[in-house]
Amino acid sequence: MTEFNNLINGEWLAGKSYSPNVNPSNLADVLGQYTQGDAAHVDAAVAAATAAFPAWATGSIQARSDALDKIGTEILARKEELGTLLAREEGKTKAEGIGEATRAGQIFKFFAGECLRLSGELLPSVRPNIGVEITREPVGVVGLITPWNFPIAIPAWKIAPALAFGNCVVLKPADLVPGSAWALSEIISRSGIPAGVFNLVMGRGSVIGEALVNHPGIHAISFTGSVGVGRNIAIQCVTNHKKVQLEMGGKNPQVILDDADLAQAVELSVQSAFYSTGQRCTASSRLIVTEGIYPKFIEAMKTRMAKIKVGDALAQGTDVGPVSSKSQLNQDMEYIAIGKGEGATLAAGGELLKLETDGYYMSPALFSESAATMRINKEEIFGPVASVIRVKNYEEALATANDTEFGLSAGIATTSLKYATHFKRHSQAGMVMVNLPTAGVDYHVPFGGRKGSSYGPREQGKYAQEFFTTVKTAYTLA
Repeated sequence: MTEFNNLINGEWLAGKSYSPNVNPSNLADVLGQYTQGDAAHVDAAVAAATAAFPAWATGSIQARSDALDKIGTEILARKEELGTLLAREEGKTKAEGIGEATRAGQIFKFFAGECLRLSGELLPSVRPNIGVEITREPVGVVGLITPWNFPIAIPAWKIAPALAFGNCVVLKPADLVPGSAWALSEIISRSGIPAGVFNLVMGRGSVIGEALVNHPGIHAISFTGSVGVGRNIAIQCVTNHKKVQLEMGGKNPQVILDDADLAQAVELSVQSAFYSTGQRCTASSRLIVTEGIYPKFIEAMKTRMAKIKVGDALAQGTDVGPVSSKSQLNQDMEYIAIGKGEGATLAAGGELLKLETDGYYMSPALFSESAATMRINKEEIFGPVASVIRVKNYEEALATANDTEFGLSAGIATTSLKYATHFKRHSQAGMVMVNLPTAGVDYHVPFGGRKGSSYGPREQGKYAQEFFTTVKTAYTLA
């Protein structure tokens, strides 16, 4: 069995133990043994990053751009290989895995350009004979903590801007899916970036994540993951004067109005709720449907869901792969039981499936006759489970959509320009989709939400500079 080690100061270093990376489509398939780091590895990685920072932060922006472009080029050249690895370790379909790897490559290519586009301002002072120069500088050594559901794209959209703007990095990927992050790190290690600028430390979040957040040599933390962990990280970072960026949960609404194109509304709802096994923070798990179209929508959803093929992530024709882990599968099934207990009707799916290989399979679940106050409509399930809430009209739909502690993504299906325009303005979400799935965003525009979904500056696009740089104002007497 192949062993995979941490990357610290340009060297691959073993921890004291290893953990298997298991394919959720086939539990007999082990991708490899990935090392488990400890606080000493974090110390070494931070020390290496600290030593490398002065030269990297003030060095050639062309060298940065060339390195990021080289990384992006290799990812795109190997997108099928990397996408297959991703599907094998995380459980999303091979097509989705290749799409995610492609996005990772595009992100590095985009930020290769951003290296050369960072700008400032030159202003006159209100005092005579004084000039004011406003520039952006790198924050320093940043800790990146990434989740299991997008094991190459999310590391990419944190690593690329961090490096582009002159920071040094310590990456801690999700312990469940270290393979894609390791493969990305191996590509980065051959890009020409100096030793110590980028470091990979794998291991448990309670060990590596905790050490990163509390390390005095870390200047900023960017985290994507659960709400509870994110809130604790925020408290620790503020206490220790670290810059912090959080992307956490979602309970995203998809509004379907009476005037919607039914076939379009059903397709975007299925895509939003069930593809990627519903394991996206932008997935729509609350389908808010006005009463005129409600009966037809339920029947059409049941018909469409019957055509969804659940299977091995690598198999041809699979629409929805397995749930990523046993614990996540158990949580999904617990919420199905909760929904039934609350009085909602399980209209379709929600069953454990036995397929050719032993894996974490379930059929996507749809609840009808659910109430907005039910736990299944308040709490993030993070699986292929959606519930339909019947409302009287657009006004009630908007109020129900906004009645959540989260605010990441929201969608509306309608042919009315009036309602579409009003929803875009009044939806309390960071991203709004009109006649499109709530899940699925571009790499060159800002990503993030409101309320309990996000904290701190946006990720992706040119807005990434808000987190990965700090502003300096300099005065000069003429």
